[in-house]
Amino acid sequence: MQLNRVVITGRGAVSPFGLGVAPLIENIWAGESAVCHMEEWQSIQGLKSRVAAPVPPLDYKSLLPRNVRRSMGKMAIYATLATREAIEDSGVDEPLLTSGETGVAIGSTTGSPVAYEDFYGKYLPHRVLEEIKSGEFFKMMGHTCVANVCLALGIRGEQWAPVSACTSSSQSIGLGYLLVKTGRQQVMLCGGAEEVHASVTGVFDLLRAASCNNDNPRQACRPFDRDRDGVVCGGGSGILVLESYEHAIARGARIYGEVVGFGNVNDSSHIANPDKDSMARAMAKAMEEGGLNGADIDYVNAHATGTELGDIAEATAIAQVVDSQTPVSSLKGHLGHTLGAAGALEMIGVLEMMQRQQIIPTGNLENIDARCGQACLVTERRDAPVTTVLKNNFALGGVNTSLAIKRIV
Repeated sequence: MQLNRVVITGRGAVSPFGLGVAPLIENIWAGESAVCHMEEWQSIQGLKSRVAAPVPPLDYKSLLPRNVRRSMGKMAIYATLATREAIEDSGVDEPLLTSGETGVAIGSTTGSPVAYEDFYGKYLPHRVLEEIKSGEFFKMMGHTCVANVCLALGIRGEQWAPVSACTSSSQSIGLGYLLVKTGRQQVMLCGGAEEVHASVTGVFDLLRAASCNNDNPRQACRPFDRDRDGVVCGGGSGILVLESYEHAIARGARIYGEVVGFGNVNDSSHIANPDKDSMARAMAKAMEEGGLNGADIDYVNAHATGTELGDIAEATAIAQVVDSQTPVSSLKGHLGHTLGAAGALEMIGVLEMMQRQQIIPTGNLENIDARCGQACLVTERRDAPVTTVLKNNFALGGVNTSLAIKRIV
């Protein structure tokens, strides 16, 4: 079977910096942080972390008609708005979108946590159902984002919903790459979505992995820094349009980059602790599939969430598979950890680095943890060749992903 080359032709975003790709890029390049103090979380007993990077308020009513959004929680709204922008950016027309040749893969950690709270707040403690609306389940189901996007946009191709926490959108991109590569779909809309909620931050708090730097929120997320103290959760959605190279050229589409490899490996040693060898295997598999070796990689965009175990393991793994001078940075100091949206939102930043031939440093990285020093960590924005990159994302449950992307020149 002849395999297709797979390229990225569209980008869409709803991020902690607002609606659209433009504010996302603008604020990353300005070195801004979207993390803020969550005043409304003050009353939650036992919650130590009260910082997050939520999406700013959006006027949903003017952006989406009621008949479309009534089955959507916030994350499905974010995904739909980001998908619309990505489609417009790519130039994919209505006939192609609804032909069955276009599919969708959008993941998330869970369904809408706001919808879960609303549902169980009414159901418990007295086990009463009368006040619950019939449509609430459609906001709670694990594939709420992709189902609502397909419904809102009339998409009849394949529908997939990888649900793997922090690798949900990177797995979605990898899956889209495989579906286009093998010819099952002509076009794939790929990414993920997430919404900020106290219960989500609370999970990391219970794991003792959430930042408690409540008095200094903009500096709370500090990947690779010796003074980091944990994850800061964020929300939003990132969507990419993937299609075959031949199809993109035939319709005169702009190409942001080519996906040449996807590493997706499991670590079965521990459900929560990161494993450097599995991280290294994911990167190695992505490079092998792309016909690359460590010396070919110009930049690694790290998952790096600001936890001690995760940062050290990833820095060690990166040093094992790429050249010792290969620049490495993470975008979570800017965005927080947007969980199911992280891979796609961060990929948009990576694609912009490839366009501009610039590398963005890790936000808030002031004092490099010596235990992460074997990786070439970037602390200042620099002009540099950015032709071939690795994009890493890792998740609780032992999921390790890496995507290899090349700039077409």
